[in-house]
Amino acid sequence: MDLPETTTLLLRRESGVLHLTLNRPDARNALNATMVAELNAVFDAIAADATIRVVVLRGADGHFCAGADLKEMMAGGLKAPTAGEADPVERWSRSFGAMLRKAGSLPAVLIAVCEGAVLGGGFGFACVSDIALAHREAKFGMPETTRGLPPAQIAPFVVERIGLTQARRLCLTGAQFRGSEALALGLVHACFDDEAGLQAQLADTLQQVLRCAPQANAVTKDIILKVARMDMDAVLDDAAAKFAVCVRGAEAPEGIAAFMQKRQPRWAS
Repeated sequence: MDLPETTTLLLRRESGVLHLTLNRPDARNALNATMVAELNAVFDAIAADATIRVVVLRGADGHFCAGADLKEMMAGGLKAPTAGEADPVERWSRSFGAMLRKAGSLPAVLIAVCEGAVLGGGFGFACVSDIALAHREAKFGMPETTRGLPPAQIAPFVVERIGLTQARRLCLTGAQFRGSEALALGLVHACFDDEAGLQAQLADTLQQVLRCAPQANAVTKDIILKVARMDMDAVLDDAAAKFAVCVRGAEAPEGIAAFMQKRQPRWAS
């Protein structure tokens, strides 16, 4: 499936891996309305394309994402809508939450490369990723409350990622911290010190993901994400039905045969 044309994103496909780069370097890759709309469209396309097995999300020129583009938001005007009129600020905010949810629920594995500024919306991307790698000196934080704003669409994903207690501390203080502390919090999974270290970790991570069957990974991710969002019996019933479909699908016979024959399954070779 073709990916949409974009002006704020760089897209590069490579053997089942889509490298998606936020590309507003002059603004430290801050999210404006155009970027949010383009990300929503790209995530819709990825979700419909089974050939994309991994998405590597990174920012251009050494910064991941500095959050929302507040200059653009303020320039757009803050006049309250008239009766019966949709609130454009509310609509923009909600579109950002929709984008984060799409990113987190992609059938493909989402790897976030966190370096430089990982603030606000960038912090949100780290929280919805399946795997997050961080530069040891990357700067994480949610400064929204220091700007007189709530991290409205980000906070729920922060709670899911690191728990209520730490989410309350970070959201209500606007505290900023480095990648090494993000690792200790469980926000990210590994740290790197330089580009060579990142590329080594990324190559190893991609190798591990790509040896897993793509449909099995997509189904597993769907089951995991339903925990705490559905009644546990409903989660287990749904998981059992998905397991039965996978047993009778194309991947399980190949994966089991490869294991018995001591070879790589075809999706990993």
